[in-house]
Amino acid sequence: MGSWFHQNFVEPGKIPMLLVLASFVLTFAITRMITRLIRAGKGPFRNIGGSGGTHIHHVVPGVVLMVVGGFGAVGSSRSGVGAAVCAVIFGIGAGLVLDEFALILHLDDVYWSEQGRQSVEVVVLAAALALLVLSGFSPLGVDSLSEEERQDRTSLLLTLSSSFVFVLITLSKGKLWMALVGTLVPPVAIVGALRLARPCSVWARRFYRRRHRARARMTLREYRRVRRWSAPRRRVQDWIGGAPDDELAQRAGAPDPPR
Repeated sequence: MGSWFHQNFVEPGKIPMLLVLASFVLTFAITRMITRLIRAGKGPFRNIGGSGGTHIHHVVPGVVLMVVGGFGAVGSSRSGVGAAVCAVIFGIGAGLVLDEFALILHLDDVYWSEQGRQSVEVVVLAAALALLVLSGFSPLGVDSLSEEERQDRTSLLLTLSSSFVFVLITLSKGKLWMALVGTLVPPVAIVGALRLARPCSVWARRFYRRRHRARARMTLREYRRVRRWSAPRRRVQDWIGGAPDDELAQRAGAPDPPR
């Protein structure tokens, strides 16, 4: 076990990345636990307020920690105690910031609303991408090239450009998750680029306007996807981040809370 850890993490210099991922996931888990206790009125935790009754969201200290950890990481070496401390600080800040990603996106306190589910989705996606990088995947499939191919600039540029094109096509087809994962695992982007676009995507509006059969297949596939995966995805999101207020009110048989 010790030799495996040294070979896969210590020698490649991945200890800071491992610390970032661990502190990020742990911070998000602790933050969600505290906020759910606050909402339930349990435990000693309370919301933090500033002067004039202003509620201080935890995205504020998160941004500060990300700035401190980021600048510290840039100014330090890739190894040593300084790099490890900066990695932990940055991971904690990133966990606090992305936990309120929906608030930043909508510029509104939607933490316990339906839009607040977007924070959970972004956190899961960020953790998955970090885990892929930690596992050895490089952006746009550079890790699949041999040493001779990396020295060949033409081969390297062709690989990067082709992978980047597939990622852009997948993104234009409305498949954000597949596009992001495809930057690290190119076959995912290739599959996303070859499959039908999603409704309301840029690709569908541009290329499916006169292709009625493709539009019908696209709509039917989207309907089946939503019907199959919507409920399980919501259950997982509720388990990770807590159910929205309106959903809790419906379960209790009470009217929806005022907005």
